Amino acid sequence: MFRYLLHFAVIVILTLLTQVGGIAWLLALAFRRTLLAFAVIYFALSVVTVWIAPSFGRVALSCFDSGPLAMQSWMYCALNRNYMTPELSEVLMDTAEEMERRYPGTSTLVLDANFPFFDGFPLLPHLSHDDGEKADLAFYYADASGYLPGAVRSPIGYFAFEQGPTHCQPAWPTLRWDFDALQSLWRDYGIEPERNRAVLEVLSNDPRVGRVFVEPHLVESLGAGSERIGFQGCRAARHDDHIHMQLR
Repeated sequence: MFRYLLHFAVIVILTLLTQVGGIAWLLALAFRRTLLAFAVIYFALSVVTVWIAPSFGRVALSCFDSGPLAMQSWMYCALNRNYMTPELSEVLMDTAEEMERRYPGTSTLVLDANFPFFDGFPLLPHLSHDDGEKADLAFYYADASGYLPGAVRSPIGYFAFEQGPTHCQPAWPTLRWDFDALQSLWRDYGIEPERNRAVLEVLSNDPRVGRVFVEPHLVESLGAGSERIGFQGCRAARHDDHIHMQLR
């Protein structure tokens, strides 16, 4: 009985993490070398998904492109979190190209986007990212030498918070994690003000974009106020480690 419960738990966890991983594990149980079979089947399903996803209104952002727009980490592709509607893909590409036009050599990095199939399927731990129309962008960073193309403070682009004043009080349940113990581990970069201000301007002026979420203290310090740039609320994840944008 315990064995069946364990397999069920693995299927649920893999489905929540990757959407197709649960199917891969279920199929792999038919083989003696389950882990090897899972790796092969999961890889095959992930490849096939690239061709199936357009039937569900989603396209994959490539993890192999090295142009002005790129996924921040191979992890997002490996977990099938790099999918979006064609319109969102166009918005992101247009944004990245405009940033590169204004600041040659600029690399715009995408973090979590969406899963390949089905509206309403949660992309944990996000409260949204369930319809192909949302994506997170990494901040642009710099050190004493200037802008650092493709650099982020943490390995996955999240959880390296830019500290500032907030009116949010501790509450439960909440996704507003501080991860204080991790902050000293991240690279000592600062956000590059010109590019971050510019990308917020580009996004907020795009008629296809509905909302952009960034912590209020960063909006103020960057001087990037717009009616489309707002606060996500105190129970949602902090947005002073990345930019969230979504279509109308």
